[in-house]
Amino acid sequence: MRTVEPELLDVMSPDDEEAMASRRDLRRINALMFHTTVLSRLLRKHVAQPPRRLVEIGCGDGHATLALARKMAPTWPGVALSLVDRQQLVAADVRMQIAKLGWTVDVVAADVFDWLRRGEQQDVALANLFLHHFEDARLEPMLHDLAKVSPTFVATEPRRSRFALLAARSLGIIGANAVTRHDAPASVRAGFSGRELTRLWPGGPERVLVEGPVGPFTHAFAAIGGQEP
Repeated sequence: MRTVEPELLDVMSPDDEEAMASRRDLRRINALMFHTTVLSRLLRKHVAQPPRRLVEIGCGDGHATLALARKMAPTWPGVALSLVDRQQLVAADVRMQIAKLGWTVDVVAADVFDWLRRGEQQDVALANLFLHHFEDARLEPMLHDLAKVSPTFVATEPRRSRFALLAARSLGIIGANAVTRHDAPASVRAGFSGRELTRLWPGGPERVLVEGPVGPFTHAFAAIGGQEP
């Protein structure tokens, strides 16, 4: 059963030194979870045509998005990328490096629920290590709104398992700081298993392309949005 609890990084000032160190830890954790590779494979498999407009909700500092853009830009040219997060954490250097790949970047500091209510249509929406922050009562309307603004949604989230929890509790081995050592196990406990996201997606399981574990730490999800049949 999922247990959603507050994570320290969510309430810390963006310029707090411990918060900045934890975000650096998250870059390493993303690499260890191979999320760039997982997301790129999901996108290549489930998005038939190169998109014109792509949005990431809960983008954080944008480094994971930059790594993904490097993989996708050779076959997805000229994408208009929107990065949505409550805090503006995307550095000018990250935006510049994405722009050098031929993509345009719009960084939007907004609550994701407020942004979704605007109804700005996208070709693809994605999330990385973001959905687990929300209890089902808030997550379900978020997913319904995502389905309205994009025909395809893909996500990579923490896999909720004993092994993943053990690994999260062992991050001190790689030098993770106290904030990360607190938040990583909390993320796993709030993570997903089975078909938990499928139950919340509008239109039923026939509109879900894939949900399940990828490797020992990741829970992957892809679904069809747009109007329900």
